[in-house]
Amino acid sequence: MISTYALPLRRALNTSLDYLERHDDAPVSPTVTRAELWERLARPLTDAGVDPETVIAQLATDVDGGLVRSGGGRFFAWVIGGAVPAALAADWLTSVWDQNAGLYACSPAASVVEEVAGLWLKELLGLPASAGFALVTGCQMAHFTCLAAARNHLLAARGWDVERKGLMGAPAIRLLTNDQYHGTLPRAIRHLGLGTDCIVPVASDEVGRLTASALDDALRTASDVPTIVHLQAGDLNTGIFEEFGTLIPIAHEYGAWVHVDGAFGQWAAASPKYRHLLTGVERADSWATDGHKWLNVPYDCGYAFVAHPEAQRAAMSHRASYLTHADEARDQMEWTPEFSRRARAFATYAAIRQLGRTGITELVERCCGHARDLATHIGALPGAELLWEPIINQGLVRFPAEGAGATSADHDRRTDAVIAAVTAAGDAFFSGTSWRGMRCMRISVSNWLTSGADVDRAVEAVRRCLERTADHPA
Repeated sequence: MISTYALPLRRALNTSLDYLERHDDAPVSPTVTRAELWERLARPLTDAGVDPETVIAQLATDVDGGLVRSGGGRFFAWVIGGAVPAALAADWLTSVWDQNAGLYACSPAASVVEEVAGLWLKELLGLPASAGFALVTGCQMAHFTCLAAARNHLLAARGWDVERKGLMGAPAIRLLTNDQYHGTLPRAIRHLGLGTDCIVPVASDEVGRLTASALDDALRTASDVPTIVHLQAGDLNTGIFEEFGTLIPIAHEYGAWVHVDGAFGQWAAASPKYRHLLTGVERADSWATDGHKWLNVPYDCGYAFVAHPEAQRAAMSHRASYLTHADEARDQMEWTPEFSRRARAFATYAAIRQLGRTGITELVERCCGHARDLATHIGALPGAELLWEPIINQGLVRFPAEGAGATSADHDRRTDAVIAAVTAAGDAFFSGTSWRGMRCMRISVSNWLTSGADVDRAVEAVRRCLERTADHPA
């Protein structure tokens, strides 16, 4: 049996090491077209199989140039981290061990590792040790898990068993939030059958934070309606944080459930320099964040935390006679929306062990410093404008069109053209966004590999593109 696995695994190892060693030199952007990828990969489906080493060798060759090097240090677009070595290696072992991490009986080691990882995460993120938790695929399913618990809790308080009766005839739930929420929130609301019409925008201040007076007014209006208050810990464009210490007590006065979207911003709690941004957040009812962002574990890793474990378990649990349930240990499927599931806790456990508390602190603070340098240095270039200096790791710049008569549409086109030119050149990868009615280049840093040299290289790449396009504005 060993010989059956040895050749493809060795090929995969050598290919992986070669890929990782090229991060500093290879373009960050893809270098082949969709048509070229189709031509390579759309092989005829054969009757006979292919030996596994050949499959791996050909796969690696065929996708070459079609991968975005988001795992390297020069990717500054969406909030995508890399993978620290221990987490990557543990993820390989996760596939080799091939454990079904749904029940303790299926894999005692996977269950205990998940419990330990959950305890560590709550400690690192400054959350109550008594909170329930779940390791899920990403922040999308973390929202789903938390809001399912919220739905259970709010409706049970009004005598409605939503898990048994469903939503037909149930009291309507509303969700109060500012208008800067991430798209994963309405998707979770749709999946839960609440419908996006339940989302009620509340007035925010000039930087997008909910105001205490507006929240109080909204809660007082229809105060008998079961309500979820959604707060941001790190806006996706600006990284701003709500005033948790003020807003959460107001919400609780009206019996509302407070859910915090901390997809990346919750990790500020790991830094003495930035954790003041989260003052009071521990008093919320649920929190969602990602591991595959700032903790730098491979993809397929989000975390849900619920201050009312009984509501989380009631919303998620399932029992059947053919399943071997544990009396004392933790059956993971009792807390997550998944049944059979990957043992993703191994990578989280390994990353925390490698980095330690100090390493995670340094990772967060280093990324924030790099984001500030990128935004301010690019914003200072001729032809660029700094719109938002990072609070943590998110910044915004734009590239106005030349000429006194340039319109807002001209500025937007120019900004998108510069972003496209920088990305096509391959030295750095940025993405665009719309903020306050303007197209901007969004700067995001969350990779453990990003260095000062990567920042300098990215700034120089933008400078060259600005010079090349100065006489030909889009």
